[in-house]
Amino acid sequence: MTDLSHLAQLVEQLPNAKVLCIGDVMLDRFVYGSVTRISPEAPIPIIRVERESAMLGGAGNVARNATALGASVRFLSLVGDDLPGREVMEYVANDKGVEPYIQIERNRPTTIKTRYIAGGQQLLRSDNETTATLAAPTISNLSALAAQLAPDVSAIILSDYGKGVLHGDVVAATIAAARKAVKPVIVDPKGTDYSIYRGATVVTPNRAEAQAATGIDIQSDEDAIAAATKIITECGIENVLLTRSQDGMTLVTSKGEATHLPTEAREVFDVSGAGDTVVACLASAIAGGASLSDAARIANVAAGIVVGKIGTAVVYPDELISVLHHHDLMIGEAKLMPLDRMVDRVERWRRKGYKVGFTNGCFDLLHPGHLSLLQQARSNCDRLIVGLNSDASVKRLKGEARPVQSEAARAAVLGSLETVSGVVIFGEDTPITVIEALKPDILVKGADYTIDKVVGADIVQGYGGKVVLANLADGFSTTSTIARINQGKD
Repeated sequence: MTDLSHLAQLVEQLPNAKVLCIGDVMLDRFVYGSVTRISPEAPIPIIRVERESAMLGGAGNVARNATALGASVRFLSLVGDDLPGREVMEYVANDKGVEPYIQIERNRPTTIKTRYIAGGQQLLRSDNETTATLAAPTISNLSALAAQLAPDVSAIILSDYGKGVLHGDVVAATIAAARKAVKPVIVDPKGTDYSIYRGATVVTPNRAEAQAATGIDIQSDEDAIAAATKIITECGIENVLLTRSQDGMTLVTSKGEATHLPTEAREVFDVSGAGDTVVACLASAIAGGASLSDAARIANVAAGIVVGKIGTAVVYPDELISVLHHHDLMIGEAKLMPLDRMVDRVERWRRKGYKVGFTNGCFDLLHPGHLSLLQQARSNCDRLIVGLNSDASVKRLKGEARPVQSEAARAAVLGSLETVSGVVIFGEDTPITVIEALKPDILVKGADYTIDKVVGADIVQGYGGKVVLANLADGFSTTSTIARINQGKD
């Protein structure tokens, strides 16, 4: 077995990982729009809001990353008794890989970070938060829960965003319980005093954080080793994984061993959330049975993938395995994927400012009429997703003799076309569920329909999208093609 194959095998074990994540959850809001003029009131752009979305941020994004990798996560955090807090709890509840232990503190606002984006560029971020100390009963309750949950997992993450959840007492109780149960503790630190994490297995500061904590200007490998060594010796931390952006990562152990991992990023779009991915992947890999060194290498690959995405994104096991096997085309960019993965991809496209189109059909025997429809659809958008009827769906709609080609074959043919950006297979008779989930900007059907007969037209038009009827190429249909093939067989 090659070294890369060994790492890939470890990634395949991630679904066996059981992790406890403790830290500051927040709500990341994204407001998308367009800017066409400057305000007459002040020299600032006016954004015309077109769409809004939200997702879990902070420790919530760490939990999202861990479950995306296949790990099961116990998640301990805190929200305020407010609408954003209830929204956070709903997002957590919808992640089937998370077992939530979300506490509520009255008169404390849930942390919200709102980003305003136009033309693929972030114009402004507003933060609604408090860093005031938690109430004493809340601290006591969090400490008790952390100590109770720690023995039943394989690794513990402390995701510190400085919003109050990781009070010194909570951290101390967690690490004490972890050491008693012989469980590793992985910390994404905050602030400059890392001694509050004394006894932790590994901390994962980035370059700026390590510089602030140690006073060492980190420009070289030697500087990175010196800073990490200072944290280990002065703060009682066992190991340090220092992330260094374009310079990769440096792992330093309490034994004095140092390993430099070169950056794996092929293209950098957005580094936000990369630290969440690193700590989630590192902890999940350790929980799945990987050594610290192997877990760091896997986390380094994950970081290289996630910075190629927009916003607080996640990494999936198939993407890791693809990179580890040195595939030229990463699975994350393959065209056929489940609906939930396609929703994630569409969100990334939109953050780049792309207009997303959607059309659907059986596409059994691909003919010039199909090609014309797809070309017209793509001409109206930047990225085109095709909803493809499953074999069972085609059989119900077209009869027992159909489809001629399996859904896998039909998806492969569609995916080979330059006009098609993504393919989603759906098993229902109509793509209404897919349309509701993807919320395409453009919905395309053939001109043999009228807009009022197009499935999903009312939904798309309801949020400001557009329905396009494409001209049909005369003389082509799968049914007539099959009939011609069958002529003379009797």
